Amino acid sequence: MKCLCFYVSVIFFSLMAMPSSAQRSLKVMSYNIHHCNPPSKPDLIDVDAIAKAISKQQPDLVALQEVDVNTGRSGRIDEAVLLAQKTGMKAFYFAKAIDHDGGDYGVAILSKYPLSETQTFRLPMDSATKGERRVLAQAVVTLPNGQKIIFASTHLDAQKQPTNRLLQIEAINKISGGYKLPYIIGGDFNAEQHSEVIKILDKKFVRTCSDCKPTIPVINPRKAIDFLAFKRGGHFKVIHHEVVDESYASDHLPIVAQLELK
Repeated sequence: MKCLCFYVSVIFFSLMAMPSSAQRSLKVMSYNIHHCNPPSKPDLIDVDAIAKAISKQQPDLVALQEVDVNTGRSGRIDEAVLLAQKTGMKAFYFAKAIDHDGGDYGVAILSKYPLSETQTFRLPMDSATKGERRVLAQAVVTLPNGQKIIFASTHLDAQKQPTNRLLQIEAINKISGGYKLPYIIGGDFNAEQHSEVIKILDKKFVRTCSDCKPTIPVINPRKAIDFLAFKRGGHFKVIHHEVVDESYASDHLPIVAQLELK
């Protein structure tokens, strides 16, 4: 799989003292933020609402989808930078998927801990479908005890037919298989948990929920299409998984999971 690196933003706003005790627990989150546009207010960009929803969960790592950077529709703001600042995260990485409205649109990672070896992988699609380009954002995270893990964010094709999603999930499995480090992914997979797409994900990954609660729509949710998962290999144990009841800020409900590092 060829890696093409796009717009990169990695900022460390301050340095944290690294405790000597081993990191045994990690809280991860995935959130499709709908470019910070509350569905009930189509003309409003409310970065504070998304930041509040994230901060309330106090995650260590966040996978974001539908992030705008300097687009006209979002008022020429860099949502990745602002969310990192407003949540107090120490580092972030934005991965551009497409040009949109004079700016960039894609996925992002927020982290309490230093990020390195950041990469953006272009995911495959069948050109005949005329689908929208999708990417996988990936970074090496250095935990306070010095342990390194990989954290990734993605947003798969949204067309009705699963053609591109099937190509993309196979590519993600192949990409992740090239690394020996513990690997966590969060994303909007645009596929329900019993679909062929998620069955392929499950071949290489363990999802943090087995009978997952729905994440969309935010009012009377009916479908689970947002997931957190870690690569098989015994590195993590799921302590808790939750779909967060936050129905204002986005058209997706955020998900969080508490993991124990083995």
